[in-house]
Amino acid sequence: MRALRKRLAEADPLAAQRAADCSAALPRGETVALYRAMGSELDTDALAQALAAAGRTLCLPVVLERDATMIFRLWSPGEPLELDAAGCPSPLPLAATVVPDLILAPLLAFDDFGGRLGQGGGFYDRTFAVLPEAVRIGFAYAGQRLDRVPMDRHDQGLHGVLTEVGYTPARKVS
Repeated sequence: MRALRKRLAEADPLAAQRAADCSAALPRGETVALYRAMGSELDTDALAQALAAAGRTLCLPVVLERDATMIFRLWSPGEPLELDAAGCPSPLPLAATVVPDLILAPLLAFDDFGGRLGQGGGFYDRTFAVLPEAVRIGFAYAGQRLDRVPMDRHDQGLHGVLTEVGYTPARKVS
């Protein structure tokens, strides 16, 4: 799935902008958690700009300990970042900690039933489990959709997925 995502990223460099153009279809949420794309993950720069322009408050996840849940710190496009304990760009410690209403997560694969295949670290599953009220949205290329993603008991399902072809709510959250 990593190789597929890389091919999709190389084949369509404008996919992230088209996905951002569909951001108005996302569920409501005042405070929205994004991520800073690494490797071939769908880039969130255009989405961050669109959400900020729509008046939504943005934040990014921060890994403080590798086996713990993530926290979220306020962030605006252009603000400085540092690497967290997982090596991901995150806001500086002086940024306020918040609880997001809506969390956009990167994916390796997804299905129409809320199934999600992440990178394997469990960071999002652990965090989703302690934030059950947050709306969980995948952010991916449409070509990452599978018929069905195998789910274990600890896997936390998505409420929907935003891709370059639009927003699709999950048929059933796992």
